Amino acid sequence: MSNLPRALAQIEAIHDQLARAEIYRGWRSVPVAISGLFGLAAAAWQSAAAAPVEPVAFTAYWLVVGIIALVIGCSEIVWHYGTQATSTERHRSRRVLGQFLPALVAGAIATGALLRLSPGLASILPGLWAVLFGVAVFAARPYLPRASGWVGLYYWASGLALLWRANGVDALSPWMVGGTFGIGQLFAALVLYLSLERPDAIAAARLETWREDDDNQTR
Repeated sequence: MSNLPRALAQIEAIHDQLARAEIYRGWRSVPVAISGLFGLAAAAWQSAAAAPVEPVAFTAYWLVVGIIALVIGCSEIVWHYGTQATSTERHRSRRVLGQFLPALVAGAIATGALLRLSPGLASILPGLWAVLFGVAVFAARPYLPRASGWVGLYYWASGLALLWRANGVDALSPWMVGGTFGIGQLFAALVLYLSLERPDAIAAARLETWREDDDNQTR
């Protein structure tokens, strides 16, 4: 019994190595692209409203939009997890999402703290959200296609630019959030398609799997 914790730790380490050795394919390009288009549509709808931008309402609106977009973007993961995933695939999904979510939770906590200090600080939230989303992408990058690093860099650069331009509540614009994240998600969808879903990428992945199987049989 004294060796049980060590054995469990070794099994966990093996799972981690297997998860890192294979690119995670839970996110698909179509749901991610739809989440980006949803963000752009939300920005266009809010821009068409004649009412002036109020910081608390602006923040609440984009938090709701962000949650809906997140659900859309992860819908393939949720569906596969509940209907077809094996225990190993579910473990990998939890591992990858576990890397991704802490930065998003930090963004929600920081949002509440900043608005509690002063509603005028809402102008820095779009930039802060973009920077933290970039952190989330980089945290999950070991499990994602290599090109996902460009997506993380896009969110960092956009977030820093928004923070630099932040200038009070009067500077709030729906396109600061909807435009930034809409374009970012479309970019991420393109990366997923080119890296994982186009025919030659699928063929390359199958060839790599066959090579690994041959190596395992040889050993």
